[in-house]
Amino acid sequence: MPARVYSRNPSFDRIHFATMALESGAKCLGIPPREMYRRLKRQGLIRRRLLRHYDLLHTQSLDYVAEDIAETLKNWEARP
Repeated sequence: MPARVYSRNPSFDRIHFATMALESGAKCLGIPPREMYRRLKRQGLIRRRLLRHYDLLHTQSLDYVAEDIAETLKNWEARP
């Protein structure tokens, strides 16, 4: 029986990227990924930052994206 081949699609790529960025950002802040998810979701950063700017962000290193999303989260949470 031949190995099953899974085709990738743009939606899968974006969600996979957002997941990796979320986990790496959580490590950067020293918090659990679940907390990172809640905080990003509360600020709307999953959709408004990670998914909307996927075309630009996915070309960067994972370290850069993790630091970027962590810094952005802190800045957005500090807004009045």
